[in-house]
Amino acid sequence: MIERLAWVTAREARGLDEDESIALTALKRTGVAVDVVDWNDPGVAWSSYDRVVLRSAWDYPQHLPEFLNWVEDVDTVSELVNPPATVRWNLDKQYLAELAEDGVSITPTVFVHPGATARFPDGRFVVKPAVGAGSRDAAWYGPDEHHSATAHVARLHAAGLTVLIQPLLASVAQDGEWPMVFFGGTFSHAASKRVTLPRAGAVEALFAAEANAEHSASPDQISVATKALESVARRLGTPTYARVDLVRDDNGRYCVLEVELIEPSLFLPFADATAADRFAEVLIHSPG
Repeated sequence: MIERLAWVTAREARGLDEDESIALTALKRTGVAVDVVDWNDPGVAWSSYDRVVLRSAWDYPQHLPEFLNWVEDVDTVSELVNPPATVRWNLDKQYLAELAEDGVSITPTVFVHPGATARFPDGRFVVKPAVGAGSRDAAWYGPDEHHSATAHVARLHAAGLTVLIQPLLASVAQDGEWPMVFFGGTFSHAASKRVTLPRAGAVEALFAAEANAEHSASPDQISVATKALESVARRLGTPTYARVDLVRDDNGRYCVLEVELIEPSLFLPFADATAADRFAEVLIHSPG
């Protein structure tokens, strides 16, 4: 068991992480000393911690080169959770193509690389960057808004980003998404999430507004999410914590929208009373 742990956040995220107080209370019960620190605070002595846990460093997409340097530097003097290889793989949502190669059901997705021309599906659709967090720079468009969507793609391409284009699934408006949370590779709990994406615009805050609730996961949901996590584990090892976001496709089947392995919200306020203790245990005992 470790003795000192750094809970990593960002200055702009202070007070916004609903998991934080619940998890810190659980960690306190273990006897481990925990400090809440900003990832880019030059005054932090990272080598003084046995483990450095990425939690709410939600501004990293706006400081990506600096963040990646920090990830590598910290891992040379402490143990970063989740580890650098997992962070790098999960940064770019093109990992969805790798999951699909492993037979994981994913949301229909087209990747448009800088310099390529975007082709939009019939009906409503979503445009978002392959590298991003909190639904920033994501928006949905109607079938008569291809001109605005093209401008959105061009803006992301100008920033050097690959773009994802996905149909706006009809079920999302009705059912939302289902985040499936895993600790140490074992399913822990689920939640229901509704994200308000702007129409023909972009999220300017750290993350888009959400409406969340408790959810009891079905066997089918757990099966799809577990298959996605097994695909990750074969490539990178089992992550200490993970979140697999599911939606229903237009055929009513569950599919993976995203896999969150860097700094995901874990929906502890909507979990059972022992979820925070399970999280604390993997943080202090898991090899990361």
